[in-house]
Amino acid sequence: MEYVRIFDTTLRDGEQTPGVSLTPEEKMEIALQLDKLGVDVIEAGFPSASKGEEKALKDLVKAGLKAEICALTRTLKSDIDVAIACDVNSIHTFISTSDVQMKYALNMTPDQVLDAVEKSVKYIKDHGFLCEFSPMDATRTEIGFLKRVCTVAEEAGADQINIPDTVGIMNPAFMRDLIKELKTLVKVPLSVHCHNDFGMAVANSLAGVEGGASQVHVTVNGLGERAGNAALEEVVMGLHILHDKKTRINTRLLYETSKLVSRLTGVVIQPNKAIVGENAFAHESGIHTRGVTVKPLTFEPISPEIVGRRRKLIAGKHAGKHGVKVELEEVGINPTEDQLQEIVSRVKELGDKGKTVTDADLFAIARAVMGEVAEERIVELSDLAVVTGIRVIPTASVKLTLDGKEYVAAETGVGPVDAAIKAIQKVTNNLASVRLTEYRLEALTGGSDAVAEVIIKVEDRDGNVISARGAREDIVMASVEAMINGINKLLLRRRKEQTV
Repeated sequence: MEYVRIFDTTLRDGEQTPGVSLTPEEKMEIALQLDKLGVDVIEAGFPSASKGEEKALKDLVKAGLKAEICALTRTLKSDIDVAIACDVNSIHTFISTSDVQMKYALNMTPDQVLDAVEKSVKYIKDHGFLCEFSPMDATRTEIGFLKRVCTVAEEAGADQINIPDTVGIMNPAFMRDLIKELKTLVKVPLSVHCHNDFGMAVANSLAGVEGGASQVHVTVNGLGERAGNAALEEVVMGLHILHDKKTRINTRLLYETSKLVSRLTGVVIQPNKAIVGENAFAHESGIHTRGVTVKPLTFEPISPEIVGRRRKLIAGKHAGKHGVKVELEEVGINPTEDQLQEIVSRVKELGDKGKTVTDADLFAIARAVMGEVAEERIVELSDLAVVTGIRVIPTASVKLTLDGKEYVAAETGVGPVDAAIKAIQKVTNNLASVRLTEYRLEALTGGSDAVAEVIIKVEDRDGNVISARGAREDIVMASVEAMINGINKLLLRRRKEQTV
C-alpha cells in the first residue's frame, strides 16, 4: 500500500469560496481539527493578502501542530518575505504558465515566467524553507513549456511540484497520462490540485495518484472558488477503499470535521453529498431498508461508522414494514403486526402528499396508533366538517357510529378544535359524560404540513381518568382522534367493570 500525503487548503483556497471570510480565531479552530484529523500539510493562508492573514499564520505556527504549516505566495520577493517572517514550515509559490494567463493575467513573456520561477524557488530554498512550486493553469499550458517550467523549478531546488487543474477542465484519463508523462521528466514528488468546474475534481485527483502523484490538494466539503476543489472526505475514502492507498487521516473524524467547517464558513452541505451529506447513509426504499438491516453490504459500499456516521432509515412513501419496524425498535417502540401495518400506511399517506416524514413524525404516529384501542371500538368517526374564519363562528359537525348506529351533531366553539370536541361530546354524552381535563400539543415537527401530536386527558362521571393521543397533519383531526380514543377507552373500561 502506497502512502499519499493529504495537503489541505481549506484555510486558503477554501476560504476563497464566495461569501466566506474566516477570523483568525475560526482559522485556529479549523486548523486544530485538521491536525486532529491527521492531514499532512495545512496551507494556512496567503499572508501577503492582509495583516489578518499574516497574524493567523503566525498564530498557527505558534500552536505547535503536528501538521506542516504552509503559506502561499506569488513568485514575488515581497510575498515570500512576508511568508518567511511568519516562520512557517513550508512555502508554496505559484505563477501562471498557460498562454492565456501569461498574456492577460500577468502580461509576461514565457522567458520572464521561467526567470521568476527560478529566482523565487532559489530564494525560498536559500532561506532554509521547504518549497512547493505550482505552474498555475498547468492543464492548459502547452506541454513543452510545462516541462521546461517543471525542470527549472526542480533544478532551482523545489522539494515538490504541484500540477493544478486551475479551471477544472481535465478528465481522469488525461490527468493520469499527464502526471505519468511528467514523472518521466522530474524526480521530485508530484502533487495534484484539482478544481470541480465539471464535477470531476475528485476523479481527477484519484487519477493523478494513479499516474504517480504522491500528494493531493483538498478542501473540507470541497470548498473553493467557483465550483470548489476536490473534497477531502471523498478523496481520502476513494484512496482508502477504491485504490488501497494509505493516508494519515483518521476517517472516523471526517463527519465531525465536515460539520465544524460547515458551521464556521456558513456553507451548507448538500444532503446528497458523498460521505458527509445527511442522506449519504440514509435509506427509504423498502427493498433497501430490508437489505441493509439484514446485511449492510447489500446497499452500502462502506460502513457509516468508518467515517463517523450512523445508518439512517427514513420513513416515507417508499418505506417498507421492515425498515419502519427496525427504526421503531431502536427507540424501544414495539408495535404488533396490525399496528405496524397501520403506522406504515399513515407514513405512506403523508409521503404521497409530498411530506418529509421526520423521526419525530414517525414516533408520534406510532404512539398514536399504539395508543388506540385494539379491541372492540364502540365509537368510530364517520365524517367531520369544520367551518371557521374571521367573521365566522367556528362550527363543527360530526357523524359518529356508536354501536353500529350513526349519529350526527353540530356545535360551535372558540375555535375549530373546541367546536369539534364539543360536537363529539354532544353525541356521546348519554353513553359517557366525558370532561376534557387536559389538552396539549406535544410535537410540531416543522412546516405548515407538520405532523401534530395531541395528548389529552378525559374524565367520566365516575371519576375515571384516561390519557389518549392522536397524530395527524391536521391539528383538528389529531384532536378528534385523541378524543375518540379516550372515549373508547373509558367506555370499554366501564363495560369490563360491569361484566365482572
